[in-house]
Amino acid sequence: MKSKYILFFLFIGFLSNAQDTVFIIKGFAIAAPKSSAVAQFNQFVINELAPRQINTLVLRVDFNFQYQSHPELQDSFALSISDVKSIVKTCKQNGIDIIPQINLLGHQSWHSKTTKLLSVYPQFDETPDVKMPEEYKWPNADGLYCKSYCPLHPGIHKIVFELVDEICNAFESKAFHAGMDEVFYIGEDKCPRCGGKDKAELFANEIRVIRDHLMISNRELWIWGDRLLDGKSTGMGMWEASMNNTHHAIDMIPKDVVICDWHYERPDQSPVLLAAKGLRVITCPWNRPEVALTQAEDMARWRKYATKTMKPQYFGMMQTVWTSFENFQKEMEQLKMMKPEAKNGRTTSADCFVQLFNKISEIEK
Repeated sequence: MKSKYILFFLFIGFLSNAQDTVFIIKGFAIAAPKSSAVAQFNQFVINELAPRQINTLVLRVDFNFQYQSHPELQDSFALSISDVKSIVKTCKQNGIDIIPQINLLGHQSWHSKTTKLLSVYPQFDETPDVKMPEEYKWPNADGLYCKSYCPLHPGIHKIVFELVDEICNAFESKAFHAGMDEVFYIGEDKCPRCGGKDKAELFANEIRVIRDHLMISNRELWIWGDRLLDGKSTGMGMWEASMNNTHHAIDMIPKDVVICDWHYERPDQSPVLLAAKGLRVITCPWNRPEVALTQAEDMARWRKYATKTMKPQYFGMMQTVWTSFENFQKEMEQLKMMKPEAKNGRTTSADCFVQLFNKISEIEK
């Protein structure tokens, strides 16, 4: 009994220390490496992430895993379970939690290519009437950016949740990132199930369904935040916010969903809105160091001056990388070889990453 009390007070002390930390989450998001690059990726974790005290790694896995539940959905270069366990071991040894990501709802295609889920199961397509072009151009008559699956199709969740459970178990994760950004196709009129339904309710319900499934295994749901913001009233537009009314979902979703709020060209103040709605918010830059540095200063200031109620909502920072691990590694190598004066004004994710975590280290001193 005495040992239980000791563990309880140690846990309370841990929570208290976490709340006193300026950045609870110091994160890094990137595509999972190919199987052939796992050894290099592990060295990257040791040499680049750990020294910067990064504690959270969001890995975009999607179909880059040898799924046993649905082998028909794995990519040809997919990670094996031994590859994954090697990454898990390296991250554990360096105090880094892994959060795997599979894009759910949106991003089921890219340019002229339909990704695995809709290629193998075309019946899940929200817009089967929209055909993939031989040569992709934006804008286009169909308003096609990325395909979505139909959230009301009766067969969709059985399959995607089997993938989610398998990948979360493999990475031994306490959370799952469902993507859900840039969803342009939702509640389409021609869909026999979704047509005429409120888009915000459809979006919020899909979040609830995913979140409730994860709760069975005591896992958190993380998503990108753009569809919860009003693109018209804020002036943020259709990419970093919603122009198809999904933003009303901000008042419908569970408050324990973690929101990854991305803005790359301006340090928009949307984390204040999201936090005021009771949601934990992580600010996510990409390739503009000057924006990332302001965002880090903003996050530190919000936590410093927030009320006791609001302070935990300002959850931290996460560098995003929208290229392969191999390409990012090349960016890092090139950056290290450059003279200091040549680095000014560069807009790469490597420059942003280095400067952001230098700033975080400076703030936390």
